[in-house]
Amino acid sequence: MGSITRRGLLIGGLGTAGAAGLGTYAATKGSGASAPKGAFGAPTPVSPDPGQTVVTKSLTAKPITLDLAGRTVSTWGYGDAVPGPLLRATAGDFLRVTLDNQLPDETTIHWHGIRLRNPADGVPGMTQDPVKPETSYVYEFTAPDPGTYFFHPHVGVQLDRGLYAPLIIDDPNEPGGYDAEWVLVLDDWIDGTGTTPEQVLEKLLANDSGSGGMGGMGGMDHGEMGGMNHGAMDEAEPWGDAGDVTYPHFLINGRPPADPETLRAKAGQKVRLRIINAASDTIFTVALGGHRMTITHSDGFPVEPTETDAFYIGMGERYDAIVTLGDGAFPLVAKPVGKAGGGQAMAVARTGSGAAPGGDASPRELTGRVLIGSDLRPAQAAKLPSRRPDATARLTLTGSMQPYAWGMNGAPFGKNEPLTVRAGQRLRINATNMTMMTHPVHVHGHTFALPSGLRKDTVLMAPMQSFAIDLDADNEGDWMIHCHNIYHAEGGMMIALEYIA
Repeated sequence: MGSITRRGLLIGGLGTAGAAGLGTYAATKGSGASAPKGAFGAPTPVSPDPGQTVVTKSLTAKPITLDLAGRTVSTWGYGDAVPGPLLRATAGDFLRVTLDNQLPDETTIHWHGIRLRNPADGVPGMTQDPVKPETSYVYEFTAPDPGTYFFHPHVGVQLDRGLYAPLIIDDPNEPGGYDAEWVLVLDDWIDGTGTTPEQVLEKLLANDSGSGGMGGMGGMDHGEMGGMNHGAMDEAEPWGDAGDVTYPHFLINGRPPADPETLRAKAGQKVRLRIINAASDTIFTVALGGHRMTITHSDGFPVEPTETDAFYIGMGERYDAIVTLGDGAFPLVAKPVGKAGGGQAMAVARTGSGAAPGGDASPRELTGRVLIGSDLRPAQAAKLPSRRPDATARLTLTGSMQPYAWGMNGAPFGKNEPLTVRAGQRLRINATNMTMMTHPVHVHGHTFALPSGLRKDTVLMAPMQSFAIDLDADNEGDWMIHCHNIYHAEGGMMIALEYIA
């Protein structure tokens, strides 16, 4: 792949960071066009349609402290807790969300998975200026599709702090059929434990000789062999090397297994699980001890209900499931895939008496049928209309650990050529992962269909795997496609999707 300068990547990952790195896009896109940083200015206000419900919210991004089972860590968050406050609306509502930036750094909010208007997408240098400290920014958009989503920054590696929160868009026509709902946000945690995500990225970028490492601070996940994470390969099947960072904690709803959240319901009730993977570098296997789950939605869109013991969930993916609960206390476990060092995330599902499971609980469902989400079949209503593609594009994932350099179509972001499409076209993207690591590929502003018709906005691509993904070009603007491993993205694994005349 093309060369990446270490200095350029450090600028892209530290502090003003992603904003400066993405400024390359604004300065180079198009035929000789140039746009200096700061060209976007204040967002242009938009108005809801007559009769449209308006949902308003204010979010303050600020430094906070978090209690991880008695260990106090300093981090950044929305409000006073991690995850940040749940934002909820109904499909078709107009959202008006004010971000008050009280961080010591620039930031943005990206509304992950929402097919929203381009100026509200939250990508600095592409859709807006970064929001400077002690200033505010108003995001206004209509949420067209029901589903389970979340929001997070799109600046550097800020996602690997506590800056994320769930976004639920309800379906006004959904019959329900369940008694309770649990929203579960999974995360891998390193911030404030002796290092920051920016320092982790810097160490990864210095990995040009294999001699780097974070010692007791946590950092590159090299297993026992000094290279990629070879120490847990058996666990990592079918995903190969699944991540780069060793994390001391894994969380569900901001809490580690030593101090788990208790999820309460009554025996015999049906519960809808909305599970969001907000982690930066970790694929999880999710299981509920003593139960089988029926998967009903993937990335917001309905699927043919599929029963399973457990399922994989990649960074940025969301799955909904229905469970009929037994009587007692059961471990709901999110086990990291292919991670050296052990540990897991866990919550307790309680419907009756009995001792709570221990933090190291390993339900037998983890060794049963583990569903790969891309194998799901779409519900008929979720399928794209049948149509031949009007245009095709190639998307090749490339890169290496030594040096730590990632790209798309043979070059890092800023040096690769954007993918292009015309409004109204059906675009087929022939995506191939040419690396020996798994990458969750995320497309902004659109959903896409796999060859089965399954609708998603984020899909796990195993080593050497290929997908032909189709999307309808019905949302004009300049958009990002990237790996949702935030360290790979900051290492260059991003590309632009531009609408052209």
